[in-house]
Amino acid sequence: MKPTRHQFTVLKQICDLVPPHLVSKLAVEHGVEEKTRSFTPWSHTVALMFAQVSHALSLNDVCDTLDNHSGVLTTVRHASPPSRNGFSNANRERNADMAEALFWKTLEDLQGRFPLFGMGRRYVGFPRRFRKRVINVIDSTTIKLVANCMDWAKHRRRKAAAKCHMRLNLETFLPSFAVVKSANSHDAKEARGVCAGIKAGEIVVFDKAYVDFAHLGELDDRGVFWVSRAKTNMQYEVVREHSPAGGNIRRDVVVRLTGNRAGKAYANGLRLVTADVEVNGKMIALTFITNNFSWAASSVGDLYKARWGIEVFFKQIKQTLQLGDFLGHNENAVRWQIWTALLVYVLLRFIAYMGKWTHSFARLFTVLRGTLWECLDLFKLLDRYGTASPPPRCCAAPEQAYLPGLRLC
Repeated sequence: MKPTRHQFTVLKQICDLVPPHLVSKLAVEHGVEEKTRSFTPWSHTVALMFAQVSHALSLNDVCDTLDNHSGVLTTVRHASPPSRNGFSNANRERNADMAEALFWKTLEDLQGRFPLFGMGRRYVGFPRRFRKRVINVIDSTTIKLVANCMDWAKHRRRKAAAKCHMRLNLETFLPSFAVVKSANSHDAKEARGVCAGIKAGEIVVFDKAYVDFAHLGELDDRGVFWVSRAKTNMQYEVVREHSPAGGNIRRDVVVRLTGNRAGKAYANGLRLVTADVEVNGKMIALTFITNNFSWAASSVGDLYKARWGIEVFFKQIKQTLQLGDFLGHNENAVRWQIWTALLVYVLLRFIAYMGKWTHSFARLFTVLRGTLWECLDLFKLLDRYGTASPPPRCCAAPEQAYLPGLRLC
């Protein structure tokens, strides 16, 4: 089946998902409009989005390609191709807070107009017994950079990196909070900011790197349930046994922290569960801590296992979008590129939702990347990659053929 022709290119149809006049409004709010001459904020946004969807490798790659298609590019709300110096200067000088605001405003607009957006893409490892609960997963991913060019992001002697701290909603598999900083900031220091919007009754799961007992006490006071792993140096005393061990559960007890700082920071009791878990084909003992005393011990382990969903999310954006080669070396340019990558991810997820896409995110990315300058209907294009038609029906016995003039005895 041939794809249906469309009046505009696939690139324009993707860019049109960004609410009209939102970019110009944010440009005024963040002072970007004042530094603009011929290269408008909307043209800057389109260039960065194109760099993500096309997986462009350099400034010249983006600028030359857009210049070769300058006539078609004007149909994308009058966007214009950038010069190499103009594009580089925009990434370096224009406030990257605008890109962050654009991401959240676009996501808010799509979810406001389509409340079911994302609901059908629940993480496959979502614990079934918590289907009616909101599970937030918190983690960070490190994005490697070039150390000798990026002094602001120096992580170790010969390494440089940026770090993206994120809160992912496992129900929608969409980000609820994100912050981009240099990798030398400790995860525990970012825990309060990442968990700021979590409501009472919701569940948050994070690795032991985010364990800060003062912050955990605040979550407990707010009525938020949390699950994490215990650090090996955690000092505690057993108050009572919560439930008898059995199966793969080695231990399920209620403990009280005895360390000088931890004991003062978290005065409430903790539940400590030790279970045998299969990791890389081997059974090892992992110790979990939580402030919930009503769940089954196996549920605590299942919740922490669901934390792997955010690793799947990071894998999707780092292996498909352009987060391996950066178009600029300073902190502002890197933030522009990371937030634009998250924006493109949300737009592609919305396209998958509207087009009822059943295949992987990576395949959706490759399909659109190869047709950016084609005038094809975006959603009709996705129909070509639907499931195969069912095989012909087999009869248990051959049906009787009717031949005119033939009389059966």
